[in-house]
Amino acid sequence: MGTPVDAEQAWADLQRIRVPQERVYDELERCTVTGRRGYLPIAAVMWVYLAVSGLDLPPWSLWVALAAYVGVLAAMGVRASRKSRVRLHRSRYTWRVYAVFGVAGVLGGGSIVLTSWLVEWAEVPYGSLVQATICAGLFLLFTAPANRWAFAPMRHYGSRR
Repeated sequence: MGTPVDAEQAWADLQRIRVPQERVYDELERCTVTGRRGYLPIAAVMWVYLAVSGLDLPPWSLWVALAAYVGVLAAMGVRASRKSRVRLHRSRYTWRVYAVFGVAGVLGGGSIVLTSWLVEWAEVPYGSLVQATICAGLFLLFTAPANRWAFAPMRHYGSRR
């Protein structure tokens, strides 16, 4: 290395590169640390769908309710993705993100099936309301901490070797 290096200029260059990257990670943490407040609308839509699906309705109305449920969740996802200023490259997603997504799907479906079976077995009046409340409560109880755990290593992802 015959080229002299100015230490102050190198430090300034490093800070110029590092600061925007840190802002991206700060934004990610801000989005995932909002806690249960960000998950309340999703839990409310889930509760309404489960409560309606347990009623004695004609089969066509259950398909309409399912379509409305999926449509509302899709609209909420589109709105959230437009609101977020961060576009995380797919290679930045760690195994934790995929693990939380898979486990959440299994636990969500399992809680719905299990509570449905328990409500039928116990012959609870207004069982769909009980089922909806338990499932939405479990969703709120486990989703926010799991997402914080999944996105926690993002800040250190680029620095690992």
